[in-house]
Amino acid sequence: MLSKNDILDELRAPDSHALRGRADAARREHCGEGVFLRGIVEFSNCCARSCRYCGLRRENRRLKRYRMSPAEIRQAASTLLRWGLRTVILQSGDDAHYTTAMLCDIIRDIKTDAPGAAITLSIGERPLEDYEAFREAGADRYLLKHETVNATLYDRIHPGQSHAVRMSIIERLRELGYQVGVGFLVGLPGQTAEDLAGEILFLQDFQPDMAGIGPFLPQADTPFADQQAGERETVLRLLALARIASPGTHLPATTALATLDPSEGFAAGLRFGCNVIMVNGTPDSYRASYRLYDKRVCADLESARRAIRLAGRTASLERGDSLRLQPAE
Repeated sequence: MLSKNDILDELRAPDSHALRGRADAARREHCGEGVFLRGIVEFSNCCARSCRYCGLRRENRRLKRYRMSPAEIRQAASTLLRWGLRTVILQSGDDAHYTTAMLCDIIRDIKTDAPGAAITLSIGERPLEDYEAFREAGADRYLLKHETVNATLYDRIHPGQSHAVRMSIIERLRELGYQVGVGFLVGLPGQTAEDLAGEILFLQDFQPDMAGIGPFLPQADTPFADQQAGERETVLRLLALARIASPGTHLPATTALATLDPSEGFAAGLRFGCNVIMVNGTPDSYRASYRLYDKRVCADLESARRAIRLAGRTASLERGDSLRLQPAE
């Protein structure tokens, strides 16, 4: 068990060599050498929220908005499945255009075409009954990043939203039987080292099935456009601490980390405890408009495999379900 002081000490240590070794050992013991490749389809960049750091925020009038049709979504998912991937992540802004019935139909259609595939939803906050409907339709996983455990900071950067509501939804997702993903940003304006220690303590307590940890990156059309990006070294240390605190959690080497460090961000994440890379299957005609932050680097199959080789690991096309669901040996 890590204490707050343990975490702060690691964040302030002169180097991260020993921490990296501990994280890599924990990853090897609990997750093995395989790096799970998961496919993502960003089907809408329309969003009802006003998050101060996000380029999809509804006040951004400079962004070219798009919504993929259900047929386009199914086709993009089918392409990922033909590539051999066995997890499809459907991601969007908080976009009520897609009704419960529409999304359930899409989920069922993908499951009909590929019964053995896993479907992850990352579509933000919805009415509670929607989560139950999506689960019944066949959704396996839900990714809802909590962004920060500091409620005051959360409410400041998410106007009109509630930290308490966000956390209650995460608890409800677990009750419904989803494999639950959370996540936080590193380097948010106003964030402290104590806040970051709190993130690791939350992961240690909650033991999520997945956790996305990446740097805050400024986007030119947001209120945080002139803020500094999160630091690469801090992100890597937090990934390592997350692996140690919650050893069975699937940790992606994120596109945000790769954007911060285009030369080897993915490989660096893998060296510090990560075991997942997201392969982007959003059609080319839409991909550039999913502008969460500027100069976004996305992985395709070739670049993902190259990063995995660079880190001395092997690619896996297995579903990579939650380790909580696997029987003990």
